[in-house]
Amino acid sequence: MRTTSTVSRYLLQRLNELGLQHTFGVPGDYVLDFMDRIVESPIELIGTCNELNAGYAADAYARLNGIGAAVVTYGVGAFSILNAVAGAYAEQVPLVLISGAPKSDQRKGRVRMHHLTSDYQLQLDIFERVTVGSALLSSAETAPRMIDRLLSQCITQKRPVYFEIPVDGVDSPCEAPEPIEFFQQPQSDPMSLEDSVEEAARMLNEAAKPIVLAGVELQRYGLIDAFQRFVEKTNIPFATSLDGKSLLSEDHPLFAGVYIGALSSEKIRDQLEECDCLLSLGVYLNDISTGGFTAHLPEHEAISAHGSQVQIASHFYRNVWLGDFLEKLAEKVKRHDYTRDRYPSSYEIDQPFEPQAETALTPSRFYDAISRQLDDQSILVADAGDSVFAAAEFPIHRPDEFVAQSYYFSIGYSLPATMGVAFARPERRVWLLIGDGAFQMTAQEISTMIRNRLNPVLIVVNNDGYLVERTIHDGPYNDIQQWHYEKLPHAFGDGALTFKVKTEEELMDALAQAKKATDQLVLINTCLPNDKGCEALSRLGKELRAIQTKRTEG
Repeated sequence: MRTTSTVSRYLLQRLNELGLQHTFGVPGDYVLDFMDRIVESPIELIGTCNELNAGYAADAYARLNGIGAAVVTYGVGAFSILNAVAGAYAEQVPLVLISGAPKSDQRKGRVRMHHLTSDYQLQLDIFERVTVGSALLSSAETAPRMIDRLLSQCITQKRPVYFEIPVDGVDSPCEAPEPIEFFQQPQSDPMSLEDSVEEAARMLNEAAKPIVLAGVELQRYGLIDAFQRFVEKTNIPFATSLDGKSLLSEDHPLFAGVYIGALSSEKIRDQLEECDCLLSLGVYLNDISTGGFTAHLPEHEAISAHGSQVQIASHFYRNVWLGDFLEKLAEKVKRHDYTRDRYPSSYEIDQPFEPQAETALTPSRFYDAISRQLDDQSILVADAGDSVFAAAEFPIHRPDEFVAQSYYFSIGYSLPATMGVAFARPERRVWLLIGDGAFQMTAQEISTMIRNRLNPVLIVVNNDGYLVERTIHDGPYNDIQQWHYEKLPHAFGDGALTFKVKTEEELMDALAQAKKATDQLVLINTCLPNDKGCEALSRLGKELRAIQTKRTEG
């Protein structure tokens, strides 16, 4: 065995080869030696306030960078980050979690070390359930193969993996890395591919008003360029699911809007629900993406391709990879004659926003004003609830300019995610929409942003509590303590610009100053009514409550 590397350096070199330039984490005695190796490597270690926030930041970083990583200590650190890993698994995010661990002889002797729970296997067992691969790197001889195998799974399946490294294994000598192709492209069955393409092409060519619904898998699997070539060759208009928002620029002449069932505008609902052929690419339907199961998409006129499966009406084609299907389908589908005039976008802004003097903010006017601030140098991050549903209607000017947990819906995710996005795209400015309840869960990460001189614009949608929960079912548990949000950044350090706004004029003045202050963090505390959000949230709350009530009665 050529011993020109060590277990830690092998892992870090592989991560760097995959494009990782930053990792997020919290120190602890079992992981300190590994963190030393990170500091010595080309990868920058970003210390966060807690492990959960490190996971959220790494998740968002991975969405834009292609891979993200977080580093924690054993037990207390790993279990603290568990929710972030679960969210990455649910949303198909290639996240690498690395946990330090007690020495191998302590594990073998079952020594009761601090941070240990019931046994040394428990942590591995738990992370096996929310990853596509986990490994204890206790043997320097097998560690390189385990590292390559798990990283290949992470990149190929676009889901998290977990490494556990004992303290005494960090510097164990091992063989040096050799060239490897991490992404293992799925192999399509030739006959299934041909048959599915033929049937799908026939339906699309016969349709008078087809439309494409695009989902997040197109982004995760690097199929954006292929998708753009398809829609521009065929001239078929496209919409996206919520998790697919900003796959392509929403200025594109074929873009119709974001479809979320009854939460969508009437214009986009009509286009999707009244089409005579729906091509769904990389879309997973769930209660959120369907607006509380209010979607009325055609079934017999539908073609659905995601992962390695194609369904056309009642026909299932297995082992057909989405990339192969899209490429072959583009060769078979004729060019349609739709134009913007016949299929207008639901995102057209007509009149400029004019603030009304001494007028209190309302949700509709507030979101309208914010939507006009974004340009092609902005990236929008939105938290679960009112923020994300309102942001679905914001026009996004370039691909990959929108980040949100649109399925797992862990509130508080977006603030640390903003930091991850800022490190992944340092040339762009990040704008955050976050409710006050979500903000209180992860607010301390503002200190890390200030420490690293990041310059996001943080907009706290202050509606005095958990509005998304209040919309579904109200009660005193939805109330929270009112913070002086605009004062908080100053407690973390110097250099932040903050505002508290209650009127339209105050909001526009704060936004104007925020756009000029490009070298500092800006926080705007926007005071809104506590009983009403955007129209989409109101509709969702009613639908989810109806589903829960029906289930209870049944």
